Amino acid sequence: MLRFETAGESHGECLVATLTGLPSGVPISVTEANRELWRRQQGFGRGGRMKIETDQVEIVSGVRHSQTIGSPVAMIIRNHDWKNWTEVLPVEAAADSEAKKKPLTRPRPGHADLAGAIKYDFPEARYILERASARETTARVAAGALAKQFLRQFGVEVLSHVVQAGSAALEREVEWAEIEELSHREPVLLGCVDGEAEARMKAVVDEAYRTGDTVGGIFEVRAHGVPVGLGSHIAWDTRLDGKLAHAIMSMQAVKGVFIGNADEAAAYFGSKVQDTIGYSRENREFTRGSNKAGGIEGGISNGQDIVVRGLIKPISTLRKPLESVDMQTKEAALGAYERSDVCVLPAAGVIGEAMVALVLAQVFLDKFGGDSLRESRRNFDGYIQQVKEY
Repeated sequence: MLRFETAGESHGECLVATLTGLPSGVPISVTEANRELWRRQQGFGRGGRMKIETDQVEIVSGVRHSQTIGSPVAMIIRNHDWKNWTEVLPVEAAADSEAKKKPLTRPRPGHADLAGAIKYDFPEARYILERASARETTARVAAGALAKQFLRQFGVEVLSHVVQAGSAALEREVEWAEIEELSHREPVLLGCVDGEAEARMKAVVDEAYRTGDTVGGIFEVRAHGVPVGLGSHIAWDTRLDGKLAHAIMSMQAVKGVFIGNADEAAAYFGSKVQDTIGYSRENREFTRGSNKAGGIEGGISNGQDIVVRGLIKPISTLRKPLESVDMQTKEAALGAYERSDVCVLPAAGVIGEAMVALVLAQVFLDKFGGDSLRESRRNFDGYIQQVKEY
């Protein structure tokens, strides 16, 4: 089974990711992984932390001579800001440690601060902030970059774009080629394929900058080239849509997930929302009249693009803080402010790509197995031939 874990604090020495279960022989490019980390840091609305960090991954095990060797892959992304926090967050306590702490006693509404401090029995929320921070997603993107490189061996690509920022939305269908072109575009503004819609989104973010507020919205992750048959209907925890929803919902500030056109489908009769089925005798394959299901039916991929949308709330750290309570004095106070972003939508899309790629790589290996890439490819090719002969 493919699985990954992350470790590290926002202002700690480094972030760590481990990825276990990749077959041997998968070509790995550190340059490509670093570009994914770069993409995560881009976008209009990002905060001061992005000016400090230039994220670069160090692979310390599991890859030799640019190929996986079958053992766990371990990766490190060092925090440049650690030099400013070495005395604040030391591993071992020193005589003057208490005096150098930077306690957070005014929890931010909407953040993990208060609930986490109560759960873990801390008098203030510094340690909760350090792990709950979306800085953790840097490690996810590093792991996801390797999952992407694995999937690419079988013709599967995963990309994202932004479809809404605040009240400004993209109101047309998007082709895969547009999302592909967007992934190469520099500089990154708000990650929307349509220039006119992106300008309206930017105006919303500008307003948030002006008023000391933050902006949420919707990002879409699309997986292209996914074969039919990944996932299963046989048990609740084998359904591909459930796995993807879990993965996207695990991202900081994401409060909802759509697969395909689920939001629109809920408002119509069934005759208007199903994807009709046809058959091409020339290509010897089944066809669909649309992709409202988002590439998944009954928990199983159906061969169309997989389309997942994440609904992300405005982040909780505001330059104009909301009402809160001091955790130690219990007196009314304003929520704390720490260096933060105004809008994270383009970055959220990149993180969503990583999570979708990790899930797809997992269900791919669940189906095709293989301790080596050659074995996985042999199993995959045999299945694709079976599908063609169906």
